[in-house]
Amino acid sequence: MTEPAADSPSLRLRILFGTSAMLGPGKADLLEHIRETGSIAAAGRAMSMSYKRAWSLVEEMNRAFRDPLVDSARGGPQGGGARLTETGEAVLTHYRQLMEITAKAGADQIGALQSLLRDMSDGK
Repeated sequence: MTEPAADSPSLRLRILFGTSAMLGPGKADLLEHIRETGSIAAAGRAMSMSYKRAWSLVEEMNRAFRDPLVDSARGGPQGGGARLTETGEAVLTHYRQLMEITAKAGADQIGALQSLLRDMSDGK
């Protein structure tokens, strides 16, 4: 989840699978936060997202793929939690690799587009 510098161009890739499924940077970041925190709620908080919204996105991804991406357990005496499944790890890896490939392949064109931008260094 490396963020580009504020003054450098950034590339955001959203993959639409027909009209039934979509994978983009927000969902990929959510998966990554779930992997890091072991919690859908904590992942949502890390992204300034409500638990309801984070849970909704997890359910959406779990429905869209052949196998669930996130496995979760309710809280209780043993505590709850969430983890990426093998499929979830694979989806996240493929998405991040595709982002890297796309950024490298498009670097010259992005630079060319940036060179055509108006100078906005004065904040206007």
